[in-house]
Amino acid sequence: MLFNFREKLNSSKFLITAEISPPKGVNVSVPLEDARQLKGIADAVNVTDNQCSIMHMSSLAFSKLLLDEGHEVIMQLTCRDRNRIGLQSDLLGAYALGIRNICVMTGDFPSCGDHPGSKPVYDLDSVQLMELVRKLDSGIDFAGNMLDGGTSFCAGAVSGIDPEKTLQLIKLEKKVRCGADFIQTQAVYDVGMFEEFMESVNHLEVPVIAGLIPLKSLKMADYMNRNISGIHVPEEVMARMKGASDPLEEGLLIASETIRELMNLSRGVHIMPIGSHKNTPRLLSMAGHSLK
Repeated sequence: MLFNFREKLNSSKFLITAEISPPKGVNVSVPLEDARQLKGIADAVNVTDNQCSIMHMSSLAFSKLLLDEGHEVIMQLTCRDRNRIGLQSDLLGAYALGIRNICVMTGDFPSCGDHPGSKPVYDLDSVQLMELVRKLDSGIDFAGNMLDGGTSFCAGAVSGIDPEKTLQLIKLEKKVRCGADFIQTQAVYDVGMFEEFMESVNHLEVPVIAGLIPLKSLKMADYMNRNISGIHVPEEVMARMKGASDPLEEGLLIASETIRELMNLSRGVHIMPIGSHKNTPRLLSMAGHSLK
């Protein structure tokens, strides 16, 4: 029997991870109930870190709440809001509280969020943050000072999937060289593009978990195409959403078909619904994925 996410990464299991956002406030009942829908389904639950630069409860605090409810958590950590001292402090605190999986990322610029006047930190970038994590694992801090007890994190990173973006691929390679245990990607709508991406990173030999955001409407699909860099919703998908009598149901059908294709290309899928996970169990069932 597999007990933790690191062991599952090293198995042949097709992995399911899913994203949960902490509340914007202190009422945790709704996101905790949403997470309960993932029990027995998700191999790990990602906890976002002020996603889209919108202020929420800290990822560390909410990760601990999910951990106490029996979830395997992946705490996201961005470079946007903390300097290297704060990043190390939060990582040590997370480890002391039992959090063993993290996913490091740069973080969206504050101007796109709900506090546009906030000053970004970006003391480190995501590659340097991965280096920092591995230093803590070796028992020293980022400045080379000895720690009274080191960490042992299963650390992931994120990536877009456009194989034409050479600089992005170079940065991904650096993250892997610095010790990334897994990669979670941007949402996949164009499986052909994702296949090309996988061919371009195959030499890195790192588990890649493909992102998935089920479409809810033609308007949402159009927004993704126009505003989210690196995401390509193919014309055939746009046409299906346009002609659907029930766009939500069609979006789930498209997502389930995508999952079936990704089973042969990736180590798993990372489900990021806009809203709740109420349809996630049914989505996986539609894709033929066992929920046992």
